[in-house]
Amino acid sequence: MSTRLRTFRLTTTTCNTTTLKEKQLKEIQAPTTNLYLPVLYLVVFCVGLPSNLLALWVLVFKTKPLPSIALLINLTVVDCLLLLILPFRIVYHIRGNHWELGEPFCRIVMAMFYGNMYGSVWCLAFVALDRYVALVHPFRARTLRSQRLSLYLTVAVWVVVLVAMVPLLLSQQTYLLHELNIITCHDALPEEEHETYFLPYFTTLFASCFLLPFTIVVFCHIAVLRTLLAEGKRYVHAIVVTVLVLFVFIVCLLPSNILLLVTYTDSWADGDGEDAYVPYMISLAVSTFNSCIDPFIFYFVSKEFRQRTKSALCCHDYCKEKSTSNRDGLSSSGPKSQVTLLSVSSRK
Repeated sequence: MSTRLRTFRLTTTTCNTTTLKEKQLKEIQAPTTNLYLPVLYLVVFCVGLPSNLLALWVLVFKTKPLPSIALLINLTVVDCLLLLILPFRIVYHIRGNHWELGEPFCRIVMAMFYGNMYGSVWCLAFVALDRYVALVHPFRARTLRSQRLSLYLTVAVWVVVLVAMVPLLLSQQTYLLHELNIITCHDALPEEEHETYFLPYFTTLFASCFLLPFTIVVFCHIAVLRTLLAEGKRYVHAIVVTVLVLFVFIVCLLPSNILLLVTYTDSWADGDGEDAYVPYMISLAVSTFNSCIDPFIFYFVSKEFRQRTKSALCCHDYCKEKSTSNRDGLSSSGPKSQVTLLSVSSRK
């Protein structure tokens, strides 16, 4: 994805100078971008970072090292990396979209922003695929859900992150706007240098890192719900997980991806892509809310995660009694206690 304003020909390339239309100059320092966006990002940071750090602590130190847990840990790490660069975006917008930390750090921040966002999308798809195998094909789950496959999926996630980051790391992101005396970070990119490069790149990224994982998620969740319904099992948690995941894709991520293509397609075709700038900026901020929702997906996906989280948040003596009774209950359940985390949740 790219936050992009149409620019005219560079007037002084040695000074990294670019010229914007009057409408665009107003939009780039309007209250929408300088006030509302920092507030949205601040809410995401304050809610998302503590909840993801708690989830990471529970997953790493309080749960069994099962192959499926690696997927949840990866998703949490990706979300944390995205959240950690939000303060730089907050300060940037508060200061009127003026970047003071230099070109290299602007490239790193924007590369981490988009790379981890798309990495999070594929993590959600792999979690959905893991639940699908565990519940729809339980007899094949032992062979399919292995440590080796977990390692392959982990590598795949980080390959996606790196591939999404490379074009932003290799291209200039900061430009001086003489009219406003500010240096933008990724908000004003030269038309002639980027329309033939970023349009096909982000179109490919949209298809491979949004549409494809979204298709996998929808298929897997529908199959899981149908299986639970056919077997006459309770599926309240499965419904909640499905609703949360679809909310992430449809409400958080879909608008920003659509407006991304609208911005680049219009700008390439007739030069009107700048009209989508403010709506896209808002949708981009909304897309980061998926990092706040992911820990709640863990909560409903895994019964053990729920128990461990409650144990971490409640008083020690009470939780010790609860954990003892839970261990007694699980030990009396025989072989069923060996079911992996992601499959237990949907059977309760």
